[in-house]
Amino acid sequence: MLATPPATAAGPVILKVAIVQQIDSLNPFLAVFQSSTEIGRLMYDSLTAYAADDQRVTEGIANRWEPSADKLTWTFTVPDGKKWSDGQPITAQDVAFTYNLMLTNEVARTANGGFVANFSSVTAPDDRTVVIRTKAPQVTMLALDIPVVPKHVWEKVTDLKNYANDQMPVVGSGPFVLTEHVPGQFIKLKANKNYWRGAPKYDELHFVYFQNSDAAVQALAKGEVDLVNRMAPAQFDSLAGKDGVTRNKAQGRRFTELLINPGAQTRTGEPIGNGNPALKDVRVRRAIAQAVDLDALVQRVSLGYAEKGSGLVPPVFGKWHWEPDAQQLHRFDPAAANAALDAAGYPRKDGTRFTLRLIGRAGRAYDEQASEYLKRSMSDVGIVLDVQLVSDNQLNEMTTVATYDLAFSGWATNVDPDFILGLHTCAQRPGPDGKGGTTDAYFCDETYDQLYARQLSEFDEAKRVEIVKQMQARFYDQVPAVVLAYENALEGYRSDHFAHFTTQPAQGGVIMAQNGVWGYYLAEPAARAEQPSRGWYGLGAFAAALGSMVVAIVVATRRRKATAGERE
Repeated sequence: MLATPPATAAGPVILKVAIVQQIDSLNPFLAVFQSSTEIGRLMYDSLTAYAADDQRVTEGIANRWEPSADKLTWTFTVPDGKKWSDGQPITAQDVAFTYNLMLTNEVARTANGGFVANFSSVTAPDDRTVVIRTKAPQVTMLALDIPVVPKHVWEKVTDLKNYANDQMPVVGSGPFVLTEHVPGQFIKLKANKNYWRGAPKYDELHFVYFQNSDAAVQALAKGEVDLVNRMAPAQFDSLAGKDGVTRNKAQGRRFTELLINPGAQTRTGEPIGNGNPALKDVRVRRAIAQAVDLDALVQRVSLGYAEKGSGLVPPVFGKWHWEPDAQQLHRFDPAAANAALDAAGYPRKDGTRFTLRLIGRAGRAYDEQASEYLKRSMSDVGIVLDVQLVSDNQLNEMTTVATYDLAFSGWATNVDPDFILGLHTCAQRPGPDGKGGTTDAYFCDETYDQLYARQLSEFDEAKRVEIVKQMQARFYDQVPAVVLAYENALEGYRSDHFAHFTTQPAQGGVIMAQNGVWGYYLAEPAARAEQPSRGWYGLGAFAAALGSMVVAIVVATRRRKATAGERE
C-alpha cells in the first residue's frame, strides 16, 4: 500500500510527529518533561540561541550583547521589528518581565530557576535594552535557556501555579503557535506567520500520542506519521531499506542513568522519601556500581547503539566530557563488590543481603530489558531487586518525593555543561515542604558545590574545563547515580513526505530533541504537486493515539530540571 503524504492536495501541509511521553505542563515556568520543553521551544524564543550547524551562540530575542569589564553587568539589545504571534512588538520589557517574575515568584523558578539564582537585578531602561547585573561573574550568560513570555499576556496571570497556558491560540514568539491540545491524543501547532526569521515552509505541526514506541514505528512504516525518534535498536534496524523511510543515527546528547537514593533530604536537611538506609553508605553505592557490567548493557540492551557511561557530560560535547582513569574506575568486579558489601556490614543471610526497589517507565524497551539484566547482576552480589515499571507521571512523582531505592532516569544535556552540573548542587534540593526542588539525584556535597561555584565564574575556558571534569569525577566517586550509557539518537522520517530535515550539529546531528528548533522549523516538504490525498492521521495511528496516555521524544522521567538539560 502506498504511503500517504503530509496533507491533501488542496489542504495544508502538515508534519506529523509521533511522541510517547506525557506532557506535564504547557506553562513554560512549570514544564519539566522533555516533551513539554520541546513544545515550549517551538512556542517561545530565548534571549540567545544555538546555531544549527555548529551550536555556536547566535541571535535569539537579542541580537547583540556585551559584558562590562568586571563581568558583573551584561547589556543585551532587542532589535526593533520582531513581533509576537498576535502582532504586538517584542521588546526588552518582555525579557525583563520574564526574568523578574522568576526572581520574585518561587513558582516561576520551578523549571529554570537555576539560571537566575546569581542575578542581582534585571532592568529594561528602554524597549531595546536589557541590563542584567549578577552577584558574581557568570560565564553562562549566553546560555540562558529561559523561554521569554509576552508581558501583555502574562502580567494578567494571577495564579501562576495553576495557569495551564491553554488560551488558544497561545501568543508566542517562536516559529509555531499552539492552537489545540487534547491530552492523550494530539498537540496541534500552526506556522507563525509573524516569526522574525521567516515563516516555516509548511503549514501545521502535529504531535501525535502513541502508547509505545512499537506503535509509533508501525505508524511511520505505514506513512501515518512523518517523524519518530528514540527508537529501540531493533526498531531502528527493522526500517533499513524501507521504501519512503530515511533513518538517522546520531551521537546523542543525552545519557541514561541509574539513580541510587543516597538518603534524600530537603534543603534544610530534613529527610524525605523512604529510600533504603543502606544506600546512605557510599561503600554500598560503589559496590552497586561495581556489580553493573556497562559493556554488557551497551551490547545486550542497546545492541551497540550507545557508548559506555562515565561522566555527566556525553562524549558529543568533546572537551567537557570526562572519563575515569584506572584508579578512579568502578571496574565491573562482582567479587570486589561482594567483599565491599561484607566489609560495610551487610552479610548474606540465606544468600540475600537486602532488597531494593527499582523503578522505571512501563512501555520503554530500555527500562524493561535493563531491569531484567540488573536483577541478575544484583543477585550475584546478594541484592534482590523488586522491579516496578510505572507511568511517566508516577515515575516523576516517585523520584520527586524520593520514594525509590533505584530508578532509571536520563537527561539531554546542553551545549554548556552548567545546567546538568547545577542539578546536583545542595541548593537544588526541595524546600522544607518537600516541594520546589529541581535536583536530579538528591546529591549534596560541599566539595562539589565549591567546584560548581568556581566553574560558574571562570571565564578562562581551559581552567573551567578542568574544574568541570573535577566535578564529574567527584560525582562519580560519590555515586548518587551510575551513568549507564550515552545512547545514540535513533530517528526515522518519511522522506517521501518531507525531503529534508536540518540536523544539529550539521555533521552527525539529531533532528528532534535539539538545542533549538531547527529540525522542525527548517523541515522541507516534498512538492505539493506530488502529494496524493490522505486522511488526518490514518486510522491506525488515530486509534493508537486515542488509546494512549503517554508521549515520546526522550526517556521516561521528569525533567524536573530544566530546559537546558531536559529530563527524559
